[in-house]
Amino acid sequence: MGQSPAIAIRLDKAFHAFADPTRRRVFERLRHRTRSVREIAQGMDVSRPAVSQHLKVLQEAGLVRVRSEGTRRLYSVEPRGLEAVRNWLDGFWDEALSAFKAAAEREAAKERKP
Repeated sequence: MGQSPAIAIRLDKAFHAFADPTRRRVFERLRHRTRSVREIAQGMDVSRPAVSQHLKVLQEAGLVRVRSEGTRRLYSVEPRGLEAVRNWLDGFWDEALSAFKAAAEREAAKERKP
């Protein structure tokens, strides 16, 4: 699957960000709503400063966006950041479906032959 260098870099950053299990947990806590660092860190085995560092990596990878609200910084998933990852994975899915279709058609052709 040919891709532009910019997309390849975005994919590398995203996969690097998701390689850390704690970072994945931080990201998952943003799945349904915007949260502050305090809310994200609550119940986790890492400090708020550590969560902030994980959020920084996710933000640099384009997976999380941040906005200021007074003195608080609120984090949410950046849907456009997931687009490159999703498109890359969809390419594999498309290939798998095409291979399955071809195999099913071969089997159906065998069954039709006397």
